[in-house]
Amino acid sequence: MLELRAITAGYDRRAPAVRDASLTVAPGEAVGLLGPSGCGKSTLARVAALLHRPDSGTLLVDGAPVRRWRHRAPRAQRTAFGVVFQQPRLSADPRLRLTDLIAEPLRATGRREAVPGRVTELADAVGLTPDLLTRRPHEVSDGQLQRACLARALVLRPRWLICDEMTAMLDASTTAALVAVVEDYRAATGAGLLAVGHDQTLLDRWCDRTVHWDTVTAA
Repeated sequence: MLELRAITAGYDRRAPAVRDASLTVAPGEAVGLLGPSGCGKSTLARVAALLHRPDSGTLLVDGAPVRRWRHRAPRAQRTAFGVVFQQPRLSADPRLRLTDLIAEPLRATGRREAVPGRVTELADAVGLTPDLLTRRPHEVSDGQLQRACLARALVLRPRWLICDEMTAMLDASTTAALVAVVEDYRAATGAGLLAVGHDQTLLDRWCDRTVHWDTVTAA
């Protein structure tokens, strides 16, 4: 179970972006978090992914409270999450070829021997051809780069996926393709999903249930 209890978080304690928010995602469940731009849902997603320490409240992963965040979190907790952000160009190192972008988490966790096979497997899954893997972010489209970012999120076989407006900048065909990749992965692994967005039609079709922001937070 991924459980957020009474989370208050933001970047200024005097004006938190999220106030007293609670949400649960069961193993294997897909939950959509629906809300308008600027409401704080992306901040809550970052808390759920161990990327932002809340000012107050508790995050539990499989019943264990999270006490450390970002690189200070235990490896077993950090690597349980795969995250895809809205803007791939802000989350991708512009110096890296796509093959190295996908392999980055493997190298960071000392699993270099798994790089060739895993990168090939995931590139095929997300629809990246071998010639695209040799290119850098400025040499590919937003959709192609987001495919690589999704492959990077899946490379460590996470048990939880956080997709924060993953498809907001993509055309309909690329959106459908990436949602299908996520669903194939979840069907094969039983991973849970928190999909954040403002497109209710997409979230309703994609997720087991959609939660509206005003029912999650007291703000």
